[in-house]
Amino acid sequence: MLKFVKDHLATIDGVAVYPIISLSIFFLFFVGLFWWVLTARKDYIETVKQIPLESQENESL
Repeated sequence: MLKFVKDHLATIDGVAVYPIISLSIFFLFFVGLFWWVLTARKDYIETVKQIPLESQENESL
């Protein structure tokens, strides 16, 4: 099965650009996510951190 896919992809012109685009998107997404985590406001982090605890309190009432 893999040999069929590999042989089929080899006949497509310019197919080597797709792995480069995929890697670029993957890399940019995680760099952006890392930047967002480092620059997030501390009060926002504290608010989000309390959400699971608040929903448990509301369910027990």
